[in-house]
Amino acid sequence: MPAALYALALGGFGIGLTEFVIMGLLPEVAADFGVTDTTAGYLISGYALSVAVGGIILTVALRRMERRTALLGLIVLFIVGNMMSALAPTYGLMLAGRVVAALCHGAFFGIGAVVAADLVTPARRAGAISMMFAGLTVANVAGVPLGTFIGQAFGWRATFWAITAVGLVAFAAIAALVPASPAPSA
Repeated sequence: MPAALYALALGGFGIGLTEFVIMGLLPEVAADFGVTDTTAGYLISGYALSVAVGGIILTVALRRMERRTALLGLIVLFIVGNMMSALAPTYGLMLAGRVVAALCHGAFFGIGAVVAADLVTPARRAGAISMMFAGLTVANVAGVPLGTFIGQAFGWRATFWAITAVGLVAFAAIAALVPASPAPSA
């Protein structure tokens, strides 16, 4: 498999980690911001709503952009959103960070799947796409428990700093390994 698939999988890992790790950190986040666990739960719902809306809007907006550039822009949203979450002085700004981070989710996987398929021969396309999505699976199986442990041991903000670092590494890997492709035609 081309090394670019691992870069895409790393991006998927980070996105999956961002989506799901908050579940294990809700009590810590709620206590820190002085909100109920129920109110803290809106950090999950807000993310999900942003994925649904952002996936449609950003995929349409980026449809004519060169794909590697689009993926890098989406990872920047991911980095900024997680950095906002790590630095958030209020619950509202934490929610805003979650919304910003989630905007990249649907478009990243949509564009990433097309890029993954284009990296290999037609006979290997399904495997390439599944390799990219393996990052999401690994995030759920290993990343979320590790992120929860980090957040409970060192404070929930440490988890979001770690996720921001994953985003920075994914950005560098995508920039270095994913080949530029011509912008899609109409």
